[in-house]
Amino acid sequence: MEETYMDFWFVRLLVNLLGYATIFVPGYLLIRYLRKIRYDETAGPGFFQQLAKLCVFGKENEHNTEKNSGAKKSETVDPSQNVFVLVFCFFGLQGAYLTWGLLQERIMTFEYGATSGAPGEQFKNSQFLVFINRILAFFIGISVLFVKEQPPHTAPLYKYSYSSFSNIMSSWFQYEALKFVSFPTQVLAKASKVIPVMLMGKVVSKKTYEYHEYITALMISLGVGMFLMTSGDVTRNTEKQTTIAGIIMLLGYMSFDSFTSNWQGELFRQYKMSSIQMMAGVNMFSCLLTSVSLIEQGGFVECIAFMFSHPTFVVHAVILSLCSACGQLFIFYTIEKFGPVTFTIIMTLRQAFAILLSCIIYGHPLTFVGVLGVLVVFLALFLRIYANQRARALKAALEASERNASNV
Repeated sequence: MEETYMDFWFVRLLVNLLGYATIFVPGYLLIRYLRKIRYDETAGPGFFQQLAKLCVFGKENEHNTEKNSGAKKSETVDPSQNVFVLVFCFFGLQGAYLTWGLLQERIMTFEYGATSGAPGEQFKNSQFLVFINRILAFFIGISVLFVKEQPPHTAPLYKYSYSSFSNIMSSWFQYEALKFVSFPTQVLAKASKVIPVMLMGKVVSKKTYEYHEYITALMISLGVGMFLMTSGDVTRNTEKQTTIAGIIMLLGYMSFDSFTSNWQGELFRQYKMSSIQMMAGVNMFSCLLTSVSLIEQGGFVECIAFMFSHPTFVVHAVILSLCSACGQLFIFYTIEKFGPVTFTIIMTLRQAFAILLSCIIYGHPLTFVGVLGVLVVFLALFLRIYANQRARALKAALEASERNASNV
């Protein structure tokens, strides 16, 4: 059974990768050629010439000149304001994605066109939902760019494609992994996402983390895991065994998911773009990639026919896409302001928050181990905040002493 599924899974993965390769391979060759001939120095004033220049080169020269010649501005941020923004991002992410999750489950399990005498039909193509979510988010992002003034955009557009591809692949690996892993394995993977994000940050951005950051990340993973294992529906997926295919797909999901937030954080750091610019750029490539995959697999015709047959599905899909777009605004804003690790911690806590909310609403009992897990999480968060504040205070004191020494 496992070997048969491994073959089927591998074929599906190859089909998806070959579909994406029809975009990435010609794009890579074109980018390499235009950079080799220094097309940015010879491009004409026409629309397509400037579009090619923007896609391949962006405005890197202007960005580098401004970075090298301009004096570095020191911004003083009120710590209380920073906490308020973090709390705003936390509840914004929770609200957007809790609503999005409920709506997605509703759409995938709802029988459209059902009558008292005959059953309806369910919508099965989750990739088409992803496409609708992305295209609406793209149009919202573009609309905001035209209405509200943004900082100068200097990043080459093709760099957005990396996080678009990794986001699509992480979603694909996640959905496939859920079919062939046990409930404890799912919990372990969801609770320990902070660690892969930190490790990926060392690879993508060459970041260094203090010992207390690793320790508190492990504590958060342990606490969330304890809570999810004992306070959720522990009978779920008990008939499933974790297979080699499931482990491979979980590793793929965690790797691509960790890369996505870290790459977006690196773009924010390098090019100082706004969260709206990031949203428009990432979703532009996400629309392109998902549409190519749907066209090649024949999903567009089937899904559009379903939309015409069931207008209620259109309403549900639009509401779902609005929740997704709202959630993306909070995602990019959180990564821009606080970085990928803080964002991942918030999304990890979302799993426990959803179950805690379910326990409160439906009266499910909380176990002692679950309560202990919540206490471990709060202790880890307190230690992390305390250690970060102490590190900032020591850094400020050191800078002040250096300024005083230089003035003597």
